[in-house]
Order: sequence, then C-alpha cells, then structure tokens
Amino acid sequence: MGQYVAPIRDMQFVLHEFLKVEEQLKELPAHAETDADIINAVLEEGAKFTSEVLFPLNHSGDREGCHHDAQAKTVTTPKGYKEAYKQYVEGGWAALACDPEYGGQGLPVVLNNSFYEMLNSSNQAWTMYPGLSHGAYECLKEHGTDEQKKTYLPKLVSGEWTGTMCLTEPHCGTDLGLLRTKALPNDDGSWTITGNKIFISAGEHDMSENILHLVLARVPDAPEGSKGISLFLVPKFLPDANGGIGERNPIFCGAIEEKMGIHGNSTCQMNLDGAKGWIIGQPNKGLNAMFVFMNAARLGVGMQSLGLTEVAYQNALVYAKDRLQMRSLSGVKAADKPADPIIVHPDVRRMLLTAKAFAEGARALTSYVALQIDRELNHPDEDVRKEAADEVALLTPIVKAFITDNGWIATSEAMQVFGGHGYIAEWGMEQYVRDARINMIYEGTNTIQSLDLLGRKILMDNGSKLRKFGEKIRAFVEENGTDEAMSEFVTPLGDLGEKVTKLTMEIGMKAFQNQDEVGAAAVPYLRVAGHLVFSYFFAQMAKIALEKQDSDDKFYKAKLATARFYFGRLYPETAMLIRQARSGASNLMALDADLF
Repeated sequence: MGQYVAPIRDMQFVLHEFLKVEEQLKELPAHAETDADIINAVLEEGAKFTSEVLFPLNHSGDREGCHHDAQAKTVTTPKGYKEAYKQYVEGGWAALACDPEYGGQGLPVVLNNSFYEMLNSSNQAWTMYPGLSHGAYECLKEHGTDEQKKTYLPKLVSGEWTGTMCLTEPHCGTDLGLLRTKALPNDDGSWTITGNKIFISAGEHDMSENILHLVLARVPDAPEGSKGISLFLVPKFLPDANGGIGERNPIFCGAIEEKMGIHGNSTCQMNLDGAKGWIIGQPNKGLNAMFVFMNAARLGVGMQSLGLTEVAYQNALVYAKDRLQMRSLSGVKAADKPADPIIVHPDVRRMLLTAKAFAEGARALTSYVALQIDRELNHPDEDVRKEAADEVALLTPIVKAFITDNGWIATSEAMQVFGGHGYIAEWGMEQYVRDARINMIYEGTNTIQSLDLLGRKILMDNGSKLRKFGEKIRAFVEENGTDEAMSEFVTPLGDLGEKVTKLTMEIGMKAFQNQDEVGAAAVPYLRVAGHLVFSYFFAQMAKIALEKQDSDDKFYKAKLATARFYFGRLYPETAMLIRQARSGASNLMALDADLF
C-alpha cells in the first residue's frame, strides 16, 4: 500500500539552515543543550518508527475501522493499533517535549513538531490518540491545581493514560455558548456532571488503561452564553488512593460516528450520566483554560494536513515516474519503452509541484511557529516572550486554515496523478483525500479561523501584530532589494506586503459601517495572508538555495525550482483573492433568504 519515507533532508534544511534552531535554542536555558546531533538523531529514530510501525497500519486501519460494543460500552481500535501504541510509549515518544518535572524528556516543541509531521504522514487516524493527549497535558499543566498536576500529568507524559476534549453537543457546534451539559457541586469538592457530547475524537478506545476527558459544562447560576462555561476533568476510571485505576466513572461511548474519513479513530458520542469530575481553573472561565487545548489542537490539525500533503506527494511522484502513458509533446523521452512516464507531461508536473510546494511551505511555517512557541515558553526576556506569543497568535489560524485548505488541494492533485487508479482504494490515494477533508472542518472550521484572524487578531488590535510581522518582511525586502538574483522573489513579496496593508485598512474602514464586511472578506483575506507568509519563507529559502546551488548537493537546485514554481504558479492566486475580498458584503447579503 504505497510507501512513506520521512523527508529528513528537508526537515534538516528547515531546522538547521532556514531557522538555525541550534543558535535559537542556545538562548533558551531549558533547551540550550539541544544541538544538531540530538535533533538529527531524534528525526532518524522517528522516521524508523513512523515508516516501519505506523504506516503499514494506515490502510488496514481505514478499511477495518473501530468496533463499538454497545452492550459493554467499549471500543476496540483496528488491528495493530494497540500494539503500535505500546511501542510508542515504550520508545518514550509521548514524553518527548514534556516537562522533566513530570517525567518528560524536555526537548523543544520545534523538534516534537517535526516528529508529529512524520506521525501524521504515516497514520493520521492513529496519531490523533496521542496528539489529543498532548493537548490535555498542556491544558492541565497551565491551569490545573497542584494536586491535579501531581495525579494526572505523569500518566499523560508517560502515555499510560490518554486525553480528549469534550466540547460539542448535538445542538451546538462552534457556538459553545449554547451548550447544556450541567455540573452540580458535591461536598467533597468534586462535581457531578450530566450531558451529551458528540464528535469526540478518541473518546473511547482500548489503547491506554485510562482516558482523561476535559469536559465543558455549566455550573448552577452560570451566566448565559460563553461567559457561563466551566471546564472539568472527568476520568474514565477514577484514580484510587495510590493514583492508579479505581472505579469506573459513568462517562460512556453511546455510538461511533460513521465518517467520511479517519476511520481508524473512534469519533464518539459520549454520554455523561452523573459522572464525577473536578473543575479546572475558575468557574465560568472554562473557555480560557480550554483555549490552551484548542490552540494546540489547531496547530496539530495544520500538522495533519502537512503530513497528508507530504505522503500523498511522495506516492504520486513514485507513480508518475513509473506509469507509462503517451509520448511527450516535445518528443520521445523513453525510446526504449512503449510510452513515456507521465512525469514528462507538463500538467502532471504542475500537480506534483503544487503538492511539493505546499508541503515545503507548510513545513517552514509550522516549524517557525513551533520555534516561536519554544521562545514564548522559555526565553528569559519578557519582551521576547511577548513578541513570540503575538506571532503565535497571529499565525495559528493561518496554520490551521491555510495549510488544511492546501492539503485538500494537494491530496486531490496527487490522487489525480494516478488517473482512474487514484479513485481505487487499493492504491491508498483516495484515503488521503477523505482524511484531508475533515481537517478543514474540525477544531473550528476554516471560516471561523478566518474570522479569528481578520476580526480578532488583526482588526481588534488595530493591526499591531500584523504590522510587527510586516516589519520583518519589509526589512528582508530592503536588505535583498538590490540583489538581482533575488528580484524574482523579493519583488512579488514586497508588492504583496503593500497590498495586504491596503486591503486590511480598507476592510477595517468598511467594518465601521457594517460588520458583515468582515465576514464577507475573511476567507479570501486569510488565504492572501497565508500566501504572504509563504512568500516570505520561500524567499528566504530561495536565498539559501541560490548561495548553494552550485554545490554537489542537488537538493538546493530542487529547492530553488520549487520556490520559482510557487511564485510563478501559486502566488498569483492572490490577485483573485484580493478582488474577492474587496467585492464586499452586498453581493452575498442582498438576496432575501426565501429567494435562494
């Protein structure tokens, strides 16, 4: 069922040459000893685990799916999943970027990020089980009580226990202010929680001995809407006096959702029938605490689509070099064969290069954001931490929405390379398309991410975060503006930066008169912003490649060609998007609903 080889060479380029992470990490006391040798060793071992253990389970897990025993209220994961998770835990992978205080290895987020790309390329559905656990760890670490941290964090760090987040209910999706799950206080400081949740990824399974559910609910007399939401820790099994497995808590899987993709992950309907839980943080402040989990999940979803883009590209490339169909338009290329391999055809190359460019741009962006998270958490200078936090806030919706939009495009193009064979399950390509589609929907739809970017992250702070990032772009453009070799990259980058500034001001002025203008412009605006970030990073990577293109390493020639393809074929989308964003709300809102 195809193949997956971790793109270690490009990961090393991004980490060591583009981001210079070793130098950056030396400024962070917690990671000052993490050098290139450690990073490369982890990447190499991660590549072995993901390609040899996880990838072989991807297709079979998709075909088998999860099994729900309604009478026992249990879920069994596909064959091999549980055993792979045991190897994951024994290998210490769950603890990679966790705090040593709780048993973690204390390695940087930027390294863990690269490992998660490999995990998602090899098996997205499986990766969601430990991926959600890491989000639960981050949330508890920041907002949990000392007792909660002591009891639960070592178990999450080791991987013995896993985690989920229980937000959505049948009558509410993104609008969590409508949720109805109730929590009543008990004399011992715990709470009794009753309600129903849906779409809970990894909500029930057999891979770990306990599952920690982070549940949103309302306490008595809570204010209406999102200001009246509290967050609770609800374990599947209550801890005993020694912190081990105690009695079963009445939080059960009522059914598994029948989904288009990610069949290997148990997306559950969870019923809480007087389940026992403990509040995390303050009453009615649950969303503040849960946003730590949600933001981690949004970055994680971007990684999912990066992973799918990479593995789909790899398999389409192998197929294009092997599949014989017709002759090249410019003359025979494989005279010893009855037809030429389809990689000689221009449009096949367009499809391959689209996936390649989207993967390499996303790898640069996600690695950059992960490094900023390391700086936000660990830099000794408060101003640097604040600057890094602002960039993470600005770029998170772009990671989630732009990369997942691109992942849908890239996996579809990669499937198209296979022609009719791409539509057949045995080749595995259609699974990547199905799996990629969910990433645009969950953890806040891409429209919600667009509104978050334009409305909250940019307009609500008068463009401060965007201006700071734009200053970096302008400095790069000025520094390289007189370099003739860089003009093909710097000129469009500078032009787009100016256009984004003007577009932002224009939408902001319109929004004073009509807030629908923000909603009408948000989606194309986010894609323009995504291209601005990609352009900035591709220009920087092109500069490195230009300096080394004459070396014996052909990698740099390939990187340069990919950057040129990006600016020539993908970047021009921005012209259309800007016109869409400028077209306003009237063409969307003028038609009465009953005339649709």
